[in-house]
Amino acid sequence: MTEFRTERDTMGEMQVPTDALYGASTARAVDNFPIAFEPVPAAVIHAFGSLKAACAIANQELGKLDAKRAEAIIGASRDVAAGKYDEHFPVDIYQTGSGTSTNMNANEVIANLANERLGLGLGAKGADGAVHPNDHVNMGQSSNDTFPTGMHIAGAVQLKETLIPALERLAGALDDKAKAWDEIIKIGRTHLMDATPIRVGQVFSGYAAQAKFAAVRAGRALARLLENMPIGGTAVGTGINTHPEFAAKVCAALSKELGVEFAEAENHPEAQAAKDSFVAAHAELKTIAVSLTKIANDIRHLGSGPRCGIFELMLPATQPGSSIMPGKVNPVICEAVMQVACRVIGNDAVVTTSGLGGVGSLFELNVAMPVMIDAFMESVKLLANSSNVFVDKLLDGLEVNEQRCTELIDQSLMLVTSLAPELGYENCAKLAKQAFAENKTIRQLVLDQKLMDEAKLDELLDPASMTRPA
Repeated sequence: MTEFRTERDTMGEMQVPTDALYGASTARAVDNFPIAFEPVPAAVIHAFGSLKAACAIANQELGKLDAKRAEAIIGASRDVAAGKYDEHFPVDIYQTGSGTSTNMNANEVIANLANERLGLGLGAKGADGAVHPNDHVNMGQSSNDTFPTGMHIAGAVQLKETLIPALERLAGALDDKAKAWDEIIKIGRTHLMDATPIRVGQVFSGYAAQAKFAAVRAGRALARLLENMPIGGTAVGTGINTHPEFAAKVCAALSKELGVEFAEAENHPEAQAAKDSFVAAHAELKTIAVSLTKIANDIRHLGSGPRCGIFELMLPATQPGSSIMPGKVNPVICEAVMQVACRVIGNDAVVTTSGLGGVGSLFELNVAMPVMIDAFMESVKLLANSSNVFVDKLLDGLEVNEQRCTELIDQSLMLVTSLAPELGYENCAKLAKQAFAENKTIRQLVLDQKLMDEAKLDELLDPASMTRPA
């Protein structure tokens, strides 16, 4: 049986589990929002830990907070940032749209941890010399500027530490394949139909370029989150009850702590009333998802078969593909990446609608921030993890079926394209149709009709030269 202690907030008493580090406001929120039964992402909680430490540092430097309390708050906040107390943050994603419940959850946990450091017990916020969740941990702050600031911190850190490195790694792996396979010729395809030859290396250089552009886009998303920190706006963006130098000092402390250069918002009413920076940042994530889908979908199609498909690529076998068809192997890694794209594109709709006036943004505050950051952080996590899996489980073991590539090139009717400057477009079109009807290659038909001497024909029908027309 769970044992409880009695805690009090401005609305009265609440029963809190004896060993819980949070207080009455958090318990009230847990009681009010049994919706998803999923807490706010841990990365956001860790961001709150970093933020509250930075706020305590700033308030101490400004002479607002005494050294004893400041040191206790900073130590407790850093423990929260390190993920040591994640289980004490139970508030649901679907809560008050400003994130007030999560901010108070952080304030209460950090206050209790700080009071334990000071030799006081849980719930000692009213004792002499104690740390109070509102008066001290939340000093110079409001949920309306701390929660969106926590969003910026969490998003920026995860973009920098997980997604950008994963995309750069993916680009490197694709570039390695492009270089290794640059002399292998395959048939090109447009509209799903045969086209002129292309080197496998050229194909993979295109994929590598997409991945490189994806890393650039993730960098642009990061830039959107670094430049518009809402902290210092407090309730409605006016900065009431905070020091005019507070925000700059908080950003400086965060930058030093996290190794990312955060900057105070140029306009605090905009930074709190609208979350356009997140809408723009997630649009970059959606584009990245589209790019990864193109790469994964191409590779799974090029690996189709092994006997009745294209089979120019040989994908590594990672698991049995069927519970009824023995020996079947499917492109499961590609499928997983494509499913991630479905989720990210859906998350983009969540982020976009969360930013809309009348849904999220209205007057001086956005009130759909918890669901916005949950969708954003899920997209970052899925894109980073799927990129790494794509390298580890697919690209590392991917091979080219050179024999199949050669067979398909020899059969292609579109080799006739290189003869058009000599024989004319319309004559070549007739040759292609006749070759198909008579089940002959272009080479056979041209020689049969004595349209060109064999040496000249060999020169023009050389697949490699068609990939290097210059």
